[in-house]
Amino acid sequence: MDLSIIIPAYNEEDRLPSTVRESRAFLDSLEIEWELLIADDGSTDRTADLASEAEFEDARVRHLRLPHGGKAQAVRAGVRAANGRNILFTDADLATPIIYVSDAFDLLEAGWDVVIGSREGTGSERQGEPLHRHWMGRLYNYVVQGVLLPGIKDTQCGFKGFRRPVAEDLFSSSVLYPDGGREVKGPLVTGFDVELLFIARKRGYSISELPVVWKHVAGSKVRPGIDGLLMLKDVFQVRWNDIRGRYASRS
Repeated sequence: MDLSIIIPAYNEEDRLPSTVRESRAFLDSLEIEWELLIADDGSTDRTADLASEAEFEDARVRHLRLPHGGKAQAVRAGVRAANGRNILFTDADLATPIIYVSDAFDLLEAGWDVVIGSREGTGSERQGEPLHRHWMGRLYNYVVQGVLLPGIKDTQCGFKGFRRPVAEDLFSSSVLYPDGGREVKGPLVTGFDVELLFIARKRGYSISELPVVWKHVAGSKVRPGIDGLLMLKDVFQVRWNDIRGRYASRS
């Protein structure tokens, strides 16, 4: 299997069918073997039914029915279930268009360990983003760069790819949101991406920033106030975890 794509989904009944159709159509245009994993994060709407229907229609689509634990746990479950030698995750709203899978795949095949979509820098663009979200994101990234990841301009774009051994290493080493760690109510948007990238840099993995044209989609699960504070807390928790030696390389 060339590529596994993970779509974490929490209550995505309104857009999941079109996301799956669009993804399948584009992936079929590529000369690769692929699979699409819908990591259903304990949805309470019709997401599970729709994911199961998509699985029935195309054996390359797989439905992972998971207990509700937040995006980090859903993506981790997808990584564990993936069969591809390259693994990528992207948001269910396809705010980062699926066409960028081709560029990310090529970079991974060329030898990059990690590829991250970036909405900053030459060639990138943010379309339709509310002003408050833009400034919240910029402030957050200044903190991330100052505390953990200098030079990486966008850690939170929900589009990231990994060579399989790298994904397995990073997700098994993450400690912020362990499986079954706590009861979760509603969407849980966190800084788990920052932790993954911090571990990747600490262990010497190569990281490629892929400029993307990102489109704001109505119905975002991000809650500007609560999630912003939670993500800031995650940044400092990662720094504290590192001081305590929790991200030491495994022998």
